[in-house]
Amino acid sequence: MEVNSHRITREQIVQQLEGGQAFLKIEDLLEEVEFEDLGKRPAGLPYSFYEQFFHIRVAQFDILDYCRNKYYESKKWPDEYWPLDKEPETEEEWDQLKDSFFRERDQMMNLILDESNGLNAPVAGGPDHSFLREALLVLQHNAYHTGQLAIIFRLLN
Repeated sequence: MEVNSHRITREQIVQQLEGGQAFLKIEDLLEEVEFEDLGKRPAGLPYSFYEQFFHIRVAQFDILDYCRNKYYESKKWPDEYWPLDKEPETEEEWDQLKDSFFRERDQMMNLILDESNGLNAPVAGGPDHSFLREALLVLQHNAYHTGQLAIIFRLLN
């Protein structure tokens, strides 16, 4: 019963990371936003769509790295979690950022589904945090900032 319960928990976390249930799918926003709008900061907001998405990707990778790297070193907050520029220089750069986000999200989802990673076991990067905590952290962080992306998108349009 316990093993089946953990499997269901893992699958539910992955489903939420993918979005489309309680959370908006980030893919939907990324398909709709125009490249020319990525660097705009609407309504006096201190960040653009690009800056928010860049931050989501960096934070997600950081959590992924913390989960699987026993030599993990934390980034400097806030400098290393936000881009230097408010927009990508090229569409190729934007596409690479999106590709990195989805590839790393898939890697995180695979870690979550891998039953050899105990949900309550400490992650490789530190004994103080469980794998479940980190899985929920990436889920919550992505959902929170996806909501911000939705607001930015609406203000742009």
